[in-house]
Amino acid sequence: MNEWMKKFFEQLKTLWSKWTLVQKLILAGIVLAAVAGTVLLFRVSSAPTMVRLISTPIRSDDELRLITSRLDEERIPFEVGEGNVLYVKDEKTRAQANAVLLREDLIPKGTDPWSVFAIDRFTVTDFERNVNLRRAVVQEVRRHIESLGDVDKANVVIEIPEKELFTEDQNPVTASVILYPKPGSDITANRKKLEGVQKIIQFAVGGLAPENIVITDQNGVVLNDFSSLADFDRLERTKREQQLIQRLETQYRAAVLRALQQIYTEDRVRDLNIKIDMDMSKKSVQTKEFLPFTLRPDNPTTPYDDSEIVPSVTRSTSETRYEYQGTGFNPEGPAGAEGQTAPAYKDLQNMVGKATQTQTLRNEEINERNTEEDRSPSIDRVTISVNIDGMWTRKIDDKGRPVLRPDGGIEREYEPVPSAELKAAEALIQNAVGYDRARGDSVTVQNIRFDRTAQFRSEDEEFLRRQQVSQIILFSLIGLAVLMVSFIVFRLVSRELERRRRLAEEKRALEAQMLRENAIRQAEEQSIEVSMSVEERKRLELQEHAINMAKEHPEDVAQLIRTWLREE
Repeated sequence: MNEWMKKFFEQLKTLWSKWTLVQKLILAGIVLAAVAGTVLLFRVSSAPTMVRLISTPIRSDDELRLITSRLDEERIPFEVGEGNVLYVKDEKTRAQANAVLLREDLIPKGTDPWSVFAIDRFTVTDFERNVNLRRAVVQEVRRHIESLGDVDKANVVIEIPEKELFTEDQNPVTASVILYPKPGSDITANRKKLEGVQKIIQFAVGGLAPENIVITDQNGVVLNDFSSLADFDRLERTKREQQLIQRLETQYRAAVLRALQQIYTEDRVRDLNIKIDMDMSKKSVQTKEFLPFTLRPDNPTTPYDDSEIVPSVTRSTSETRYEYQGTGFNPEGPAGAEGQTAPAYKDLQNMVGKATQTQTLRNEEINERNTEEDRSPSIDRVTISVNIDGMWTRKIDDKGRPVLRPDGGIEREYEPVPSAELKAAEALIQNAVGYDRARGDSVTVQNIRFDRTAQFRSEDEEFLRRQQVSQIILFSLIGLAVLMVSFIVFRLVSRELERRRRLAEEKRALEAQMLRENAIRQAEEQSIEVSMSVEERKRLELQEHAINMAKEHPEDVAQLIRTWLREE
């Protein structure tokens, strides 16, 4: 650690010596600013904590001037912080200042109205509490309305009468609101938005009835008179019906397109037109059905149907029985005259007969079911038309390359969609949309060729571009290979010429050296003093030393020569 510190200080001294006077002054200023900031931070953190007088900043300078003037008159110490936020020293001072501002109606706009009740004092009367409550409710309702995106400003007046002893003497709670809509807003013509504003007011004030709420615009036009909005309601209903039809058409279209595009790809199925006719009228249907009685349901575990079904059940039975016994009827004529009885019946006279009559009255009960339902809306007709494009295939020659037209484009062949596939696609669409022939549904699937001129032109240009790039790359590689081969041949030839030149020079130098050595040796034999240079003497000594080394260590000398030859 000491060595690191020493090294650090040495580097610092080196840099300090290299810096100019301006750089040294800048560094000194940075150090002084850091020290001053640290001192200021500790001083601010050690300052006493202040309490906010008002939770929100005061945006208006006039309101800030009135509030500060009133606090100065009451001799209440305060401070104005960043963003026009007022601070006091403690909670007691805050309660005192809030009471003054509330009494003088100096609470700024945008402040939480319910925060004015956080006043810890015993001098507030019930009347003041009621007034503060009413003011807080009005401010809160106005803040709720102005928080809507369609309202720029709102004036709210709520009248809450005093409670009376008798109900007939009690005046109702009333409210009047003036809305200032933002530019481009449709709140004055949108019934849903107006009903929302009316409900905000109604639920915010207890005992307020909808008929006692009046909402107007800045021109005095009543907006919540919904009884005169019959035409508006009709248009809104028509709009909702059209939206329902469009949403249903979108669902059907997405389902059919997803099914077909998974089979024929997105590029071949583009055009799908769907039209749904719906009956939006409300219908009440009452149905009365007579069904048989099921005394015993079918057992699913048995292979046969063992259910017991009867058309009706006996509710009551009445039986009447009549019996007669005696002679038959024998009509007689007038007194003194023979009767007019036919000869066939004269034989039956004085014969006793017996008759029995039985009458049974049975009341049967049938199973009855009554159904009442409201139908709205219902689909009257579904019409779908789909166009599926065929397939384009490139013509290939014997070598596996695309066949080109005279203009340079690729030759293609169109294959239409078979009729069997069109029928299968039609059946698929019918099942997807719940096809009903009885209601007049229609599904049409055709094969119409798409115009792909621009697509084929871009594909041909891309193909020609790739072909040109391939040729350029091929020729470039061939040229690069030729250059590399030429460079290698040139390199080999130059190295061979250099080697031969070096061998010739070494040979000439060796011959000259040998001649000189022979001359020197002859001169020594003849005792002639020969002057030799220092370099020649060193060379001669090295030569003798090499000869001795070769004699003493021939293997090492041979390895050294091999290394030299390998490096060359």
